[in-house]
Amino acid sequence: MIDATALREKPVLTGDRIRLVPLSARHADAFHASCLHPETRRLTGTHHDFTRAEIEEWCAGCADREDRLDLAIEDPAGGAFLGELALSQIDRDNAHGVFRIALVPHATDRGIGTEAVRLLLAYAFDRVRLHRVQLEVYDYNPRARRAYEKCGFEVEGRLRDALHWDGEWHDVLVMAALRTRWGREDAG
Repeated sequence: MIDATALREKPVLTGDRIRLVPLSARHADAFHASCLHPETRRLTGTHHDFTRAEIEEWCAGCADREDRLDLAIEDPAGGAFLGELALSQIDRDNAHGVFRIALVPHATDRGIGTEAVRLLLAYAFDRVRLHRVQLEVYDYNPRARRAYEKCGFEVEGRLRDALHWDGEWHDVLVMAALRTRWGREDAG
C-alpha cells in the first residue's frame, strides 16, 4: 500500500523560502541550541534535558533509519538551521504516520512552518502514499494549530490534562490530515 523506499531515500524538498534536507550531524549544534531554548521546550512539551552528545548521536543516525524521515529546515540562501521535522511511527498496514515539527524561535511568524508542513505532507501523501498523517499540539499553542489547519489538518480529539507544564495541566489536541482531502483544504 505505501512505498517504504520513500522513507529510505532521505529527499531534499525545496520550497519558495525554505529547503528541507536530511537531518545530519552537521545540524547537531544548532539543533541542540534549539532544544535548550525555553520557548522551544514549552511549545514541544520537552521536559528532558538533551545533551549535545545525545543530539549529535541522534542526528548522525538519521540517514540510517529506514522506518522514518527526519529533515532539517534550512534557509536556502545560507543554509541556516530554522528547525526540524519528522514523519515517524509509520503503520504500513493502515498507511498512517505521525508528524512533528519544531522551529527555532527566530523562524516563527514568517510562514516557514506552514511551508515546511505542506512540503512534508506532499511527500507523505504523493511519494510515501500515506493515507493519514497525525500530529499532537498543545492547547496553549493556537498559532501552530492555525498553521496546521491551513495545511488541511483537522482536530479529531482532545487528550485532557495530558501535559504538566509550569505547574499547570494542559490538554493535547490530536489533529490529522487525510490524502483524500489533500489539495482541497490546504490552500489556506
